[in-house]
Amino acid sequence: MPPSGVRRAGRKAVTVDLESLYDAATAAGLLTEVIVGGVTVIAEFRAPDEPVLDGLALSTEYAIRYPASRLPALAAGDTVQIAGRAYQVREVHALGDGTEHRATLTRL
Repeated sequence: MPPSGVRRAGRKAVTVDLESLYDAATAAGLLTEVIVGGVTVIAEFRAPDEPVLDGLALSTEYAIRYPASRLPALAAGDTVQIAGRAYQVREVHALGDGTEHRATLTRL
């Protein structure tokens, strides 16, 4: 299995620049502002019963997904603000090679 950030396309390996991917998604209006300790970053935000996988499934929990470099110190117990609402971080997990993280949240 190729390392995270590398996708196989036929016989060639295609490297994905995670920061550029998130920047493009931000420019397209696909991501959400998240405020942590007075710092605003952009992340993918999922809420319960939100359609995912192009409508094939529903999300079952609050979560954010983001480049690890943008919130390197986010930890369980921290509070984040999303769209004027407060959430507490339950868990933070590294994805793939660790350049991207997913944090599960509890709405306060």
